[in-house]
Amino acid sequence: MSQPISRRGFVLGAGAATAAILTTRRGLSSPATEQRVNIDLAKETGTVRPELHGHFAEHLGSCVYGGLWVGKNSKIPNINGHRKQAVDYLKGLIPVLRWPGGCFADDYHWRDGIGAAAKRPKDVNLHWGMYTEDNSYGTHQFIELCRLIGAEPYLAGNVGSGTPQELRDWMEYCNYPKGSSLSDERAANGSPEPFNVKYWGVGNENWGCGGNMTGDEYATVYRRFATYLRRFGETQPFLIACGPNGNNKEWTQKFWGNMRGGRPSGFAMHFYSNGRGNTATHFTLDDMRQQFASFPNIEMAIVEQRALLDTMAPPNPRLGPVGLLLDEWGVWDRMDPEEEKKYGRLFQQITIRSAIAAALGLNVIHRQAGKLVMTNIAQMVNVLHALLLTDEDKCVRTTTYYVYEFTKAHLGQLSVQTESGAAGAMELSVSASRKDKDVTITLVNPKPDVTLNVNCSLAGGSAAGATARILHDADLNAANTFATPDRVVPQALKVTVQGGTVTAELPPLSVATLLVKLA
Repeated sequence: MSQPISRRGFVLGAGAATAAILTTRRGLSSPATEQRVNIDLAKETGTVRPELHGHFAEHLGSCVYGGLWVGKNSKIPNINGHRKQAVDYLKGLIPVLRWPGGCFADDYHWRDGIGAAAKRPKDVNLHWGMYTEDNSYGTHQFIELCRLIGAEPYLAGNVGSGTPQELRDWMEYCNYPKGSSLSDERAANGSPEPFNVKYWGVGNENWGCGGNMTGDEYATVYRRFATYLRRFGETQPFLIACGPNGNNKEWTQKFWGNMRGGRPSGFAMHFYSNGRGNTATHFTLDDMRQQFASFPNIEMAIVEQRALLDTMAPPNPRLGPVGLLLDEWGVWDRMDPEEEKKYGRLFQQITIRSAIAAALGLNVIHRQAGKLVMTNIAQMVNVLHALLLTDEDKCVRTTTYYVYEFTKAHLGQLSVQTESGAAGAMELSVSASRKDKDVTITLVNPKPDVTLNVNCSLAGGSAAGATARILHDADLNAANTFATPDRVVPQALKVTVQGGTVTAELPPLSVATLLVKLA
């Protein structure tokens, strides 16, 4: 059983100047260049909320069926049908989990997934392959998974093909303590205590698969649904409206231009980093550069969408500002037809290039923490930018899994201002956060052929010691596959401290997180 790395997992020697030595592939060399980073510990830019490391699981391909869910009668070790190894790997790593979609959400009717499993209807997955699903995985199973791994549940409601009553009844079924017909039905189905679901998406991608609406059309529909979505019991719902596809300002302007009264708590944009060239394990350097160029655009979108919200939906004196979410993000490569045929729709191998992309995205999120309330990478298992890949009884931790594992130290800390003097998608990427005497720094070297000797200057603090871990492979297509599950795993990285300076060497194609203890 693998547990996420905590700060206690890095043994800090008081006053230590160095940590363990990087273990890397021998026989490889690259030209080195000096890179200076300024970190101002006094300039805080927002709290890195746990929800900023959120995840997404959709009924798509083998994300749920065959991935997370193997069924209670499976020979694969499971906990009430949930793949045990996946639960063990994900426990404590997933702060919030969004389900059941995605596009699937706007054709999903929650009643199909409750009650006796043998009596549940078989539905066609309209959006993803026209598969027939037996609905053995429903609301109770999802809530159980969230409790097993310690995640906050986030339910995406059906606006596209559903009704306000259907979504309102789902909320009552989940959250009302007892005494109503719906709460008593929940109890009869094995859950006498309310689920207390806080996060509710009022539709998904309603500019596309959720109804092909314009922003002003969706605002009218949103108001109609939200009228009936109330507090049932102790949990005040956090209602999330569909935001734009990428940095679509027109959608945002039209939505808020037609929004009056009953405004949402959150506004969720989607922004994928597409790979338009080769399949995941056959990327060229040009493919990688093109994909990485999306991350400056994501950062710009966060800044500009936040500014639009602040202008068109000024903070409420009582409720505060409308929260901005990056509800779906991650790399979306061109699929391998043979892999899709074998493992399901949108199955995607995860390489060191994918891990670097994840770290580039997380650095953007950490730097802009004050402008965001939640982000969810897509998706958790087998689909797109996954943390885990499964096949029968095999369960592999991807390179992206490890990025989330050792950047978890940022959560709950205050993001602080960083400056590297380097601009561009293929330059050094940095984020930093602090809490009391603990400083966490994540460095990403996306360069394929240059080693970076990184010198971090800590304004407002002096380092007493530091440790670090790194993820690296010289081959941008290197991956943890079913045949080579441990090809790319974290290693210890040598880091040197002297007063207000922290120094580390980053080989090409690497991600490192430094844990610094201040004097």
